[in-house]
Amino acid sequence: MDHAADVPDVFDPRIYAEGIPHERYRLLREHHPVAWQPEPEIAGWPAGPGFWAVTRHADVVRVLRDHRTYSSWLGATQIRDPDPADLPFLRRTMLNQDPAAAFGEHGRLRRLVSRAFTPARVDAFAGRVRERARALLAASREGAEDGAADLVRTVTDEYALLNLTDLLGVPAADRALLLEWTVRIIGYQDPEDAPAPVPGPDGKPLNPRSPALLGEMFAYARELAAHKLEHPGDDVMTALAHAGLDPAELEMFFFLLTVAGNDTVRSAAPGGLLALAHAPDAYRRLAAREVPVDGAVEELLRVHPPVLSFRRTAAVDHELAGQRIRAGDKVVVFHASANHDERVFTDPGRLDLGRTPNPHVSFGDGPHVCLGAHFARLQLRTFYEEWCATMPVPEPAGPPRRLVSNFINGITRLPVRVSGPAR
Repeated sequence: MDHAADVPDVFDPRIYAEGIPHERYRLLREHHPVAWQPEPEIAGWPAGPGFWAVTRHADVVRVLRDHRTYSSWLGATQIRDPDPADLPFLRRTMLNQDPAAAFGEHGRLRRLVSRAFTPARVDAFAGRVRERARALLAASREGAEDGAADLVRTVTDEYALLNLTDLLGVPAADRALLLEWTVRIIGYQDPEDAPAPVPGPDGKPLNPRSPALLGEMFAYARELAAHKLEHPGDDVMTALAHAGLDPAELEMFFFLLTVAGNDTVRSAAPGGLLALAHAPDAYRRLAAREVPVDGAVEELLRVHPPVLSFRRTAAVDHELAGQRIRAGDKVVVFHASANHDERVFTDPGRLDLGRTPNPHVSFGDGPHVCLGAHFARLQLRTFYEEWCATMPVPEPAGPPRRLVSNFINGITRLPVRVSGPAR
């Protein structure tokens, strides 16, 4: 399929190292709301057949909600096609299943993890989350050089990781493993953030989600579940260990919770603070409690969604926004574009912490809406509250470094001023 010369590229992961490409998204929304994107070979990762980029809010919501037309099961949920040999393995996780699939068990698995991931269990960690935010922020101030610190290294990476491992019930001695696995899986497109690609038998890089590269994580999941059967606690892994899952299901749950549960807050917290640093009037209103913090969290999620894109595969021939989509075509929704759609959000480029309504899609929509959204919101709300209470007005102390990725909207370095009077 031809790629029109005036259709901007939003596939190349290197684009996102410069920031979210809002002008490219705007051009697509205005002129090519469902646009064909080639998939050339980039940085050693093989070329693909191309995909449809969906950028308007209404169309993104339609794709996310209509699981009969737009399947997660057929080709999984990453833009690049998985190795066909890996696809049965990837379909073990509910992220890559369809509620209506005859051979998927999305509903059963989602109910199981929902019972383990209850709001009451999450809320029980609220005090611990607040103590951790306070302690990490204080330590960043005490250890600052020339009044500045890299907030990612000193605060947000640890904050997201330790909160998640508390909830999962991972022993303290093992917690660094989860961050290592997350970086390997999420940052694989970034030459600085991830280890060198592991070549497969054909010489092409192995997908970091391939079972060939996840053996260590899966072995750990089985060992931890066995430990929880003998030594139960009030944590998610204890609940999953007693839920009657088969070993493959347990492994994939641990994979999903470890990676998605960690990287959501790991990406959103520094991104939200950076947005506040560029909007001092909005920060002043938040610090003065002139706007509700819960609404502020939603607006910061809108302008800095943790996830940039998710893929579906067309199950049938159909039409979307005037484009003829064929069964088997890849259809990719772009969350950050939908969150800036002028048809839904007035003045979308402005940070409006009191924005209401705010129907952003940062946690998805439809049957795959993020199960951990409640826990993520709790952590983000607490983080911003503690920053406003104890830290100075956020001010960049150098340029941030963004993750090279067309999937995760990550920030890998964020130098900020941490010395000075609160507010």
